[in-house]
Amino acid sequence: MDVGAYRERAAALPGAVLWTRTADGEPYRVLPDGCMDLLWIEGELAVAGPDRRAHVGVAEAGVRFAGLRFAPGTGPGFFGVPAREVVDSLVPLADVWSPARSRRLADRIGRGADPGLALEEAAGGVFDGAGDRLVGQVLREVRRGVGVRALAGSVGLSERQLYRRCLDAFGYGPKMLDRVLRLNLALERAWTGLSLAEVAARSGYADQAHFTREVKALAGVPPRTLLA
Repeated sequence: MDVGAYRERAAALPGAVLWTRTADGEPYRVLPDGCMDLLWIEGELAVAGPDRRAHVGVAEAGVRFAGLRFAPGTGPGFFGVPAREVVDSLVPLADVWSPARSRRLADRIGRGADPGLALEEAAGGVFDGAGDRLVGQVLREVRRGVGVRALAGSVGLSERQLYRRCLDAFGYGPKMLDRVLRLNLALERAWTGLSLAEVAARSGYADQAHFTREVKALAGVPPRTLLA
């Protein structure tokens, strides 16, 4: 799916990515990545929560978007809400912050010549970048493939406590977080031109069939369709 004129780069905010795009009127597929985004859409601000499954969106040609994508686990610190409250959702920022605070931020961005740069600058005045050490540790251990029981023990929580902390930070439990992070890593490798069998082996899937099932389950289409 074409996403129109899309650009992204590392933002000045720790761990965040600034992206912009102009819609071309064609459908686009948004994949789950464990992130929360602050979106500016033609003068309006919204919060995109973490997705558990891909969804297909569409916008009229010419509609401009700018977004700050917060690294997994860091979005709740900026928005002030647990990720579980906005999972699989796109909600107005005014529903998360006060309408007056949201409007002040939108007006400040709207006055800028470049909405993306204005969004980054305005958000930087709000976000201090101080992360939750436990959340950071959980993320590192999940990326290493540590199982739930061992992970809970390593951070001094019960499995139920770990699950709740993960829902608040990522919108997912640790097992779902592992699936989402592994999918994104595998797709990054696939887009470099590696064969699907090699991608599956390097990314910790049992075999290529397992990788294909996971892509279809989370992205909604088979790997070859997605990569095309």
